[in-house]
Amino acid sequence: MLRALDSRVLYAMRTRLHAPAAETAGKWLGRIGEYGAVWLVIGIVLAFADPDNGENWVVAGILGPVAIGLNFLVKVIVRRPRPVLEGLPPLGGAPSSLSFPSAHATSSFACATAMTRIAPEAAVLFLLAAAIAACRPYLGMHYPSDVLGGAVLGIGLGLIAPL
Repeated sequence: MLRALDSRVLYAMRTRLHAPAAETAGKWLGRIGEYGAVWLVIGIVLAFADPDNGENWVVAGILGPVAIGLNFLVKVIVRRPRPVLEGLPPLGGAPSSLSFPSAHATSSFACATAMTRIAPEAAVLFLLAAAIAACRPYLGMHYPSDVLGGAVLGIGLGLIAPL
């Protein structure tokens, strides 16, 4: 039943609201989320903006790429293949054929969580994390449950990061 729901939600995300501008935005979000790089940049910028917490901001930013590595270990254990929707190819590429959990979601939620621990007003970064995560099934790269699993893993990593 959950698998069927996951597939139905994925199909809906791949077939609705796919105007060219929306697809361009989704692809752009996917690119900036690659390897957790956007989070490293945000961490460095915030370190300059808030030098009293500079080291913590950098650690929180580095968590993005670190989370990608930890995520890959989970992918290798779970071995869930990426979704295949007949007639709806994915709108992006991926470094592996493994799907669960979403590395974009893991790194984004890890960093947003860690950065919110440094400064509660950084909670606004959860909007960016959610957008990056949501673009993955929208582009056909992940099942929605991959994103949910990645978000849960990321929040856990963000809570235990040594800040």
